[in-house]
Amino acid sequence: MRIKEVIVVEGKDDTTAIKRAVDADTIETNGSAISKETLMKIQHAQEKRGVIVFTDPDYPGRRIRAIIEEHVPDVKHAFLSKEKTVAKNGKGLGIEHAKDEDIRLALASVYTPKSDMDVAVSIPLEILVGGKLIGHPNSKERRTRLGEYLKIGYTNGKQLQKRLSVFQISIQQLEEAISLLDMEDK
Repeated sequence: MRIKEVIVVEGKDDTTAIKRAVDADTIETNGSAISKETLMKIQHAQEKRGVIVFTDPDYPGRRIRAIIEEHVPDVKHAFLSKEKTVAKNGKGLGIEHAKDEDIRLALASVYTPKSDMDVAVSIPLEILVGGKLIGHPNSKERRTRLGEYLKIGYTNGKQLQKRLSVFQISIQQLEEAISLLDMEDK
């Protein structure tokens, strides 16, 4: 599987895992303190080939995504759940620990966020509350599984409505995912 876009990852081990799973070029951020030079490389790659941000499903990974989104609009995003990125010994988390097939599936399901001008769908808060995605004892766990179903990654309750809107998840798509969650919980 050849990936046209340049994939932004956190480090060398992530690059190794990506190249093991697909034919692609990468840019490494070398952690969450992204340099101006690295941001310039990402911007140039976005202009020439497009960029897919594929960071670890943890706080530093989310921070890197946010920094890149702020400086390089319209990048695409690939996500993997924490469960799919845990080291075999259980002592580590990252893209470098993911199976090749999981990496390929994540890269086949990339999302491109749209600017606020393009976003037409606003998910009513009532649907999120009714779907037990916020304000419920199991909300965090349900949001984690929702992020996997919709391939938008994990988000906290405060950011869920925005993430759904940015990735243009329709009310119908959300309701179908909530139905799946409900069936699993029975």
